[in-house]
Amino acid sequence: MENNRFETPVTVKSATAGPNQLLRSAREASDYLLNSWPGKRSPKHREALQACHDALAGDKPAMNARRAFIAAAREVNVFVSDKAPA
Repeated sequence: MENNRFETPVTVKSATAGPNQLLRSAREASDYLLNSWPGKRSPKHREALQACHDALAGDKPAMNARRAFIAAAREVNVFVSDKAPA
């Protein structure tokens, strides 16, 4: 079992015009950062990618990756929610 799961998922806008995406782990956040990122790759994007990598390697808690991802997502206006789905 992966220990890089987020305690509470993060919802972001989909790269396509489809439904929003629910990211549940550092791996899913990393995949989004690498494959679906709509904006330019700013320092916050790089910090989020590094935080996800650190969580996947077991060097840092997933909470750090989640926090860094949310900061980057807000910067490019893809952040929707950090609340648990109802």
